[in-house]
Amino acid sequence: MNKTEEMDELIQKYQYAKQMLETEIDIMIKEFSYKHHYNPVEHVKSRLKDERSIQEKLDRKHLAHTKKNIINEVEDVVGIRIVCSFLTDVYDIVGMLIQSKNILIKERKDYITNPKETGYSSYHLIVLVPIYLQNKIEYLPAEIQIRTVAMDFWASLDHKIQYKFNDDIPQEVKNKMYDYSLTIKELDKKMLSLNEIVEKYKKKL
Repeated sequence: MNKTEEMDELIQKYQYAKQMLETEIDIMIKEFSYKHHYNPVEHVKSRLKDERSIQEKLDRKHLAHTKKNIINEVEDVVGIRIVCSFLTDVYDIVGMLIQSKNILIKERKDYITNPKETGYSSYHLIVLVPIYLQNKIEYLPAEIQIRTVAMDFWASLDHKIQYKFNDDIPQEVKNKMYDYSLTIKELDKKMLSLNEIVEKYKKKL
C-alpha cells in the first residue's frame, strides 16, 4: 500500500469514527430529553479535518507526515461541537459523555473554570472512539467541545482574531478580549438565573 492509499484508508476510518460519535451523541441527547422533558442542546456541529489541515498541524509541531504521528499527535481530526443553552447544561452533557460506555475519555480540559489568556471558555474532551472493522476494533481520537451559546459566540470571534494575528496577539488586544470575555461570562450567569426563575414559575403551574 502506497502513502496515498494509506492516507485514504486512514481518513475513511476517521469518517467511521465521526459517524460513530455523532450517533452516540444523538442518542444521548434524545435519551436525556425523554427523561427530563427538556433538550439541553441548541445544536451540534461536526467536522473532519482535510488532509492539508492535518499536514499543516504536523508541520507546526515539526513532525513527519506519518500515520502514527497523525493518530498520536493530531487529536482533533474529528471535531464535534455541542452548543448548550445554559451553563448547567454544559456540565450535564460532560457528565453523560464521561459515563458513556461506548467511548473512552483520554483527557479533560475545563476552560470554563480555567479560561485561556484571551478569556476563551469551553469544556474540551479528548475521547477515543471505537471503530469496528471486519476482524478487529481500532480506537481513534476525537475532540468534543461543549459550550454555551454565549461562549460559542465568543469562541468564533476569538478564532478570527487568533487567525488575523497568527497567534501573536498584541497585549492591548489580549487585554480587551479578556475584559469582554468577562461580559460574556456575566451574561451566562444572568441567563442561568433567568432560567431558574422560569423553572420556579413552571412548577407552580
